[in-house]
Order: sequence, then structure tokens, then C-alpha cells
Amino acid sequence: MAAAGLRALVTGASAGIGAAFARALRDRGHGLVLVARREERLRLLQQELGGAEAVAVVCADLATPEGPRAVFDEVNGASLGVDLLVNNAGVGHTGRFQEEPYERVVGMVDLNARAMVALTRLFLPAMLQRGEGSVINVASTAAFQPIPYFATYSATKAFAAAFTAALAVELKGSGVRVQLLCPGPTETEFFGQASHEGLLANRLPRASARQVVEASLRGLDRGRDRVVVGWPNRLLAVAVSLVPMPLARAVAARLYKPR
Repeated sequence: MAAAGLRALVTGASAGIGAAFARALRDRGHGLVLVARREERLRLLQQELGGAEAVAVVCADLATPEGPRAVFDEVNGASLGVDLLVNNAGVGHTGRFQEEPYERVVGMVDLNARAMVALTRLFLPAMLQRGEGSVINVASTAAFQPIPYFATYSATKAFAAAFTAALAVELKGSGVRVQLLCPGPTETEFFGQASHEGLLANRLPRASARQVVEASLRGLDRGRDRVVVGWPNRLLAVAVSLVPMPLARAVAARLYKPR
């Protein structure tokens, strides 16, 4: 662990949006706590961003019941305060729900929803005591409507959206900001891990992880509690709220149905 002080804690920091958050926050002068399962990748990023004095590394599996508490205990034990929590770790997979392995769908809920709630509950009280801090919950445009063949993933992101929106009201006037970040398709490892190969959704244009993070941090600077990345995705968010739900589900099913 690095020296004591306030830090930004980023989960899922070994690649993709998480790694992009780490780089952007170091550019802004933040000390960091990087959390992921893959230690080798975290160590490489740690060296890239200034070594152990600037960047602490915590290897943990947040999908396990003990994962979030283990992260909190290690950070707390090193006297590292967290002034920005980025709940980015997540996993998705497409397929017919009844054919998905039990461990996969339950693990998706554990990582995408339970770990987010647990980490927020653990780190938020100290922010409130200081009267300042921020929480960014990384969701997805999948939060806007149910997605057949992506059912568990879209449900966890809808959960993140509801949780964050409610928390934003509770925290108003506290000095602690909370933001829901909704990227659309993004150039990360996610598409390979989610088994998107052959899906119509795979043809949708993608933003870079850096663009997603820049939009998020701009929104945080401006006090926005929801950031949808890119005008096509903002249009989608409006359109989904206007069209009948059966039509929205039918379009989503066509995009994500396994071929």
C-alpha cells in the first residue's frame, strides 16, 4: 500500500473504462486505489501512473460475498481516505436465460449490483463526515429498458439506475455528489466477454473508453447526476421513454438475439 491520503478508488481498473478512469484521474492529480482480480495488469498500470507512492493496488474478487469488505478493510487499514468511488466493475453475457450457467447469472448480479451497493455503503459514511466526496456508478444504456437475451445484465443496470437516482436525492445538500454513468457500446474487452459475436448489436457504433470517462468527469464537474454518453444514446434514452414497452422490447430482442 502507498502512503496515506485521500484517493480515488476505481473498481474493474485492470482494463477498459476502469483503466481509462485511472489514467484520467491521475492526469487530474488524484492519488489512486485500483481494484481488480488481475494483479499483473494492476501492477503494470501502477507503474505507468507513478508507482506505489501515487497508486495503491488491491486485488479482490468483488463478486464474492467477502470481496467488498476485504477491499474496505485493506484501504482503511492503510489509512487511505477515499474521496471518489468509481463503481465500474461489471460483467455481462448474452444468451437465453434458462441456458446460462447458474454461477454466471448469479455472479452477474453479485458483481454488477451487490458489490456496488456494498462498496457505496462502506465508503460513503466517511465522505458524509467530511462533507465532500463523489460516487460514480457505471451503468449502461441497457438500464433504459428490459433486453431479452441480455436479461440479467440489463436488470442489474436498471437496478444501478434506480439506486443512484434515489441516492442522489438522499445526498442533496450533503456535499457528496453521486452520478449514474450510462455508456453505450464502448471499445473494451466487454464485447468479447459478453459473447456479442454475431449479434446485430455488435454493429452499433462504439465510443472509446477515454471518451466515456471524459464525459463522466465533465458531468461530475458540472454537478450532473446522470451522464449518458453520446447524442445517439441520449436520443435513445428519450425514445425508449416514449415508445410502447412491447415495441422497445421487440427491437432490443432483435439486436441481442443469439444467431
